[in-house]
Amino acid sequence: MRLQWTDLPTATRDAVAARTGPVYAAKNAAKGANSEIAAALDTRAGRVFVKGLRCDHPRAWTQQREAAINPYVAPLAPRLLWIHDDGEWNLLAFEYLDGRPADYRPGSTDLPLVVEALISLSQVRAPADLELKQIEQRLADYVDTPDDAGLLRGDTVLHTDWTPDNILISEGAARVVDWAWPTRGAAWIDAACWAVWLISAGHTPEGAERWAAKIPAWSAAPPHALDVFATAQQRLWDGIAADSPEVEWKQSLAEAAAQWATHRHH
Repeated sequence: MRLQWTDLPTATRDAVAARTGPVYAAKNAAKGANSEIAAALDTRAGRVFVKGLRCDHPRAWTQQREAAINPYVAPLAPRLLWIHDDGEWNLLAFEYLDGRPADYRPGSTDLPLVVEALISLSQVRAPADLELKQIEQRLADYVDTPDDAGLLRGDTVLHTDWTPDNILISEGAARVVDWAWPTRGAAWIDAACWAVWLISAGHTPEGAERWAAKIPAWSAAPPHALDVFATAQQRLWDGIAADSPEVEWKQSLAEAAAQWATHRHH
């Protein structure tokens, strides 16, 4: 359950105020479920977005990973302003974006902006000295052979979660938020992840691929690699949907992934 700002220990809130000046108001984020605290703070220093987890939380490592990747993906991502870790709570403060979730429906004027973001991201090399998840490991259970897994390998920084809530349209650009799971892999994979969301939003598989093809990395992908990835996405989303039969958006993504896989294999 998402905590309120006032639920944090007084000492933690006082430490934040020492950085920002008094906190005049706090508004919880409406979306996202990965952080125990996620709020926009109005402070003397201006508005900031703060997200965090208890230091003993099983996913506390995602805080460190998001902080470590930020210099490589900003300004496509909001810039990290500061980190607070008092042994009880780990908080990350980012520049506040006054934006809205992207609209992926056919005809949306947001689609070219998302393409621009995907092109920019596909050119970001994963730093060799930074420990990141690898896409071939994350999807190992959903591919048939080690050779298939190898088709996904690469040295590009991937986001992989292209839910519209993670793509904020702000000041005429698409900005990519929530970098808890940065991953190392082939440059075309984020465009392929996006294609499934496009189909869920009402595009045909052919139409989704036409949008994905606007990203040069997609056009350079071996067709068999796209086939393997489409099958992996179908298996992944089938499992997610089976675990949450009551969650409509997960069922929609499973159906979209199935449509895409069928299209790739015919």
